[in-house]
Amino acid sequence: MTAVERNDGTVGKALAVLDQIASYGRPVRFGELLAESDMPKATLYRFVQTLTNQGMLQYDPDRQTYAPGLRLVRLAHTAWAQSSLAPVARPHIDALSAETGETVHLAQLDHAQVLYVDKRNARDPVEMFSQAGKVGPAYCTGVGKAMLAFLPEAELETALAQQSWHRFTATTHGSSDSLRRELAEIREDGLSFDREEHETGIVCVAAPILNSQMRPLGALSVTGTTRRTDLDTLRTLGPRLKAAAHAIARDAESWLFPRTSPPPAAHNNGEMSHVRSDP
Repeated sequence: MTAVERNDGTVGKALAVLDQIASYGRPVRFGELLAESDMPKATLYRFVQTLTNQGMLQYDPDRQTYAPGLRLVRLAHTAWAQSSLAPVARPHIDALSAETGETVHLAQLDHAQVLYVDKRNARDPVEMFSQAGKVGPAYCTGVGKAMLAFLPEAELETALAQQSWHRFTATTHGSSDSLRRELAEIREDGLSFDREEHETGIVCVAAPILNSQMRPLGALSVTGTTRRTDLDTLRTLGPRLKAAAHAIARDAESWLFPRTSPPPAAHNNGEMSHVRSDP
């Protein structure tokens, strides 16, 4: 597990434990958590017990394993309904999927990564990485590049610094310099492409969902396999994709989305109030 920022305090450490357990994708034993944690055994155990008591984790006494709890499911459903584009976009992605017969993805940026918030499968579904609720890289996905291209420069610089630049395939961008050249083209064209950059055999065309200030709320993509389509064919869907993205942005104008940046520090009588972090 990565080191926890001390100024996040107890809550940040507890969330880091949740992230660690969720990352396994299966129930996990305490010994496995301890082996990868930077926390002392007693501290980690205290967090795990508290999270279990609060319903954020569930414990299987027979297998002696921990897994995300049902309380998280309730919270996730609320977040999906109140904080994502998914409810607004649903009729548009339904129509786009029915019209194209291909897989349609809806995504938003989550701390410089792509969070898939909704998906419609193709008429002939193909197994692929992207699923609603999954997090993927921004620098080598069509939806990710579509959103990065329209970030203000300071935010883009921060986002690029957080990319891994791992080469998943022969066409994956390996540096911010090569990606920046493509982002300039995306801003001109209004479309981005995944040229088998994340998964071999998977290609897509994507469009950003921009608000009235031209800031990205999310992105929409139509994805297919090289077995039955190609980039030239997907490009012909560009006007229809842009129209759907524009319609989602229009419908979202009255929707209040939370900002992803930290909230401003609280003030009391003009003075900054400080919250003490645990050591």
